[in-house]
Amino acid sequence: MIKREKYIAKIRSFYNNDLIKIITGVRRCGKSEILKQIREEISEKNDNIIFLNFEDRMVTESIQKWQDIVTYVEKNRKNGFCYVFLDEVQEIDEWQLACKTLRLRDCSVFITGSNSKLLSKEFTKELSGRYVDFRIRPFVYKEILEYAKELGRDVPISDYLIWGGFPKRLEFQGEEELRIYLNDLDKTIVENDIINRYKIKKSNEFRKVASYTLISNSRIYSAKSIADYMKGNNTQCTSNTVQKWIYYLSEAYIIDQADRYSKKAKKFLESSHKLYNCDVALNTIRCLNNRYDITHNLENVIYNELIYMGYKISVYDNNGREIDFLAEKGNYRYFIQVAYSVAEEKAYQREMSAFNGLNQIDKKILITNDDIDYSTSNVTHLKLKDFLLLNNLEEN
Repeated sequence: MIKREKYIAKIRSFYNNDLIKIITGVRRCGKSEILKQIREEISEKNDNIIFLNFEDRMVTESIQKWQDIVTYVEKNRKNGFCYVFLDEVQEIDEWQLACKTLRLRDCSVFITGSNSKLLSKEFTKELSGRYVDFRIRPFVYKEILEYAKELGRDVPISDYLIWGGFPKRLEFQGEEELRIYLNDLDKTIVENDIINRYKIKKSNEFRKVASYTLISNSRIYSAKSIADYMKGNNTQCTSNTVQKWIYYLSEAYIIDQADRYSKKAKKFLESSHKLYNCDVALNTIRCLNNRYDITHNLENVIYNELIYMGYKISVYDNNGREIDFLAEKGNYRYFIQVAYSVAEEKAYQREMSAFNGLNQIDKKILITNDDIDYSTSNVTHLKLKDFLLLNNLEEN
């Protein structure tokens, strides 16, 4: 497995800090592997390390309460500063009490977990000021290429736009096996991380709303519009219920909600957002007859890549013309339009006109899958294949 230095570098400065290091993210995005890599790095200088994986039945048979975690660590640690790694710790009730106790006993605590229970409001108040959290995401394309090279495989961009970046999916050669893996993962996320966690009684209705949401990535939504759609398809749920369920999907790291900023109103619009999946495979597995939603997946992929690069993303309403992304980091601001192709004049004019009326200071970028360079004096055209290899937009 590749070393995900982009994430580890952010965590490294906290290795010897008494803050609890929480590594979060959707299931199977690679959190446990990062925890392993941190462990191996620390072990080169210090062997006073305790590791527990709570997805291991042998572990959970003997450790069932938070007090058991503390007892196990105290019994098995060596003298001096100790590094404690707790993988998928949310399986233990009140795990936060174990973490709070261990950090007071000369321990540096690292934990991973997948669902909203890990950062629930039930106990963030208790941990306030005592933890730092790091969200891990599925592979971006640069990471896919690196891991594919290890596996002796070739992964074209078209494959990434369909099947996304869950790391283990690269180990499956056939589409049938890949679909089985992704569908099982999807079911586990929806069932374990949301329905069971929040004890949702209208589970069938929730599944329908979740599926509709995940297949509607890269689109503006409102809770009312989803509720109205469901009502038209014989599924009864209120706008408030939909809003609550969308929140659950977000808390489980399955979707992101990008804020919309109105230039005219000079404020963020609270009534609607744009939704992006943590990975486009969650759209693909819901498509029938191989009618993949490449256009919306392309925008979703670029969103995920920009987040990986460290930009704050919002959707910009330029006096009625929507600009897909306003990407901000430090003193840099980029207005970005995304299209699969602008080879046709109508598409070119539509995408370019979205930039009309913007100031001349901030950079304007058009990203497409075209091979022809459509740059102008005011707008830089980035080919998708070049954009996906950038570490940041300043390189361009």
